[in-house]
Amino acid sequence: MSNKKKLKNWDVIIVGAGASGMVAGITAARRGKSVLILEHMDKPGKKIFATGNGKCNYTNAVMSADCYYGNRELVQAVLEQFGRDDALAFFREIGIFPKEKNGYYYPNSQQASSMVEALCAEISRLGITLFTACKVQAIEAGKYGFDIITTTGSYWGRQVIVATGLRAAPKLGSDGSILGVLKKMGHRFVPILPALCGFEATGMPFRKVSGVRADVRLSLWVDGKQMKEERGELQLADYGISGIPVFQLSSPAVRGLYDQKRVVVSIDFFPDLRISDLQEELSRRFLRDKNRRTLEQSLCGLLNHKLIPVFLQKAGYSSGQDAATADPVVIQKIAAVMHDYPVELQKVRDFSCAQVCTGGIRTEDIDIHTLGSKIVPGLYFAGELLDVDGICGGYNLQWAWASGFVAGNSIL
Repeated sequence: MSNKKKLKNWDVIIVGAGASGMVAGITAARRGKSVLILEHMDKPGKKIFATGNGKCNYTNAVMSADCYYGNRELVQAVLEQFGRDDALAFFREIGIFPKEKNGYYYPNSQQASSMVEALCAEISRLGITLFTACKVQAIEAGKYGFDIITTTGSYWGRQVIVATGLRAAPKLGSDGSILGVLKKMGHRFVPILPALCGFEATGMPFRKVSGVRADVRLSLWVDGKQMKEERGELQLADYGISGIPVFQLSSPAVRGLYDQKRVVVSIDFFPDLRISDLQEELSRRFLRDKNRRTLEQSLCGLLNHKLIPVFLQKAGYSSGQDAATADPVVIQKIAAVMHDYPVELQKVRDFSCAQVCTGGIRTEDIDIHTLGSKIVPGLYFAGELLDVDGICGGYNLQWAWASGFVAGNSIL
C-alpha cells in the first residue's frame, strides 16, 4: 500500500477503498483491467470494521427494493445484476464462509476484520495498486480520460469510479470532501441527511427515563399521515429516542424534518396486547391492591420502574394516588397512554452518529443499469454516493457490494 507515484496510465481509477470501491476494483481487475484505488484514510475498509457491532452483517436472506429508500428503480436495476446469492458466492470465493442467523448473514469468524482481510487479499492477488493517505483534490476530465489530482501527486486513468461515501461517520472516512469536486463536474445532489441514527425529541421527560430499553411498536406520522410502523427494542436517551426500530424509520423521518413538517412517533409499549387485554390487566392489579397500595406500586413489575410515573402523569394522575381510585375511566386513560405515547421529533442526530446518509447524486443524471454519469462520460459511481439507503440488516453493505460490482463490470 505504498504511496509512491507510479508512472503508469490506468484503465480505471477508483476513488475510495471502502466496501463498494474494493468490490468495484476486484470486478474490473477480473475483467483484465488495470486498476488503481486511491484511499484518503491510512487503511482501507475502515467503515466495514465497524459494521454489525464488529461482526459485519453483510447481506440478508430477504432482499428486495422494498428494503431501501431513495430511487427504487435504481435499486431494482442494480440488485438484479448482483443480489444476495451473488454476494454470498463472491465472498465465499475469496474465503468468507457464511453464518446465517435469523436471515442475517455474517462471516463465520464473526469478525468484520475477516471481510476486510479477504478483500485486501484478493486485491493483492489481482495485482491491483492501492494507495492510502491519498486525498483527491480534483478530477479533471479530458478528451481521452481523467487526471486525478491528489495530495500525493496526479494520476491518469481512462475511466473513474467514485466510491467515497457521503458524510456518515466522518472519522471512518466519509467526510464529504468529494462532493465539491463532483459538483464542479456538473453533478447535482438530493439533499444529504443523516440516517440510521437517533433523534432529539420532546413529549417525554427523557432525562428521567434515560437508559430504559423496551420492546415496542413505533408508528411514524408526518403531518398527520402515518408513514411506517416498526417493531423492536427502543432505547430512551437523555436527548430523545434511538435503537433499531428508530433507525428503520429514520430516513422518512429526517426527510419530514428537512421539509419542516411535524414528525411524531407514537410508541406502543405493549405491542403484544390488545388495549382491552391491557385494561383487564390493569383492572386486576388495581382491584387486588385496593386500599393497600398506590397506583405506582400496583404497576410495579408491569414495566420499567422509570416509566411508571411518566405514564401516570401523562394520563393525568399522581403516582401516589390510591389504587382504589382507579375506576374504569382511570384505567382506560392509563392503558391508552401505554398503547399510544406520542413524542415529537425535533432534530436528527448529526452525521457523526449516523451509520449512513439518505440522499446523494440525482438519479436522473445516471444510467441506472451501468451507474455511469450522463453528464461526464467515463465517470461512474458506487455505494452511498448514489441516492439509495437501506434499513438495518445488511442492506447497506449489500448495496455497496452490488453497486461496486455493477460499476466495475460496466467500465469499457
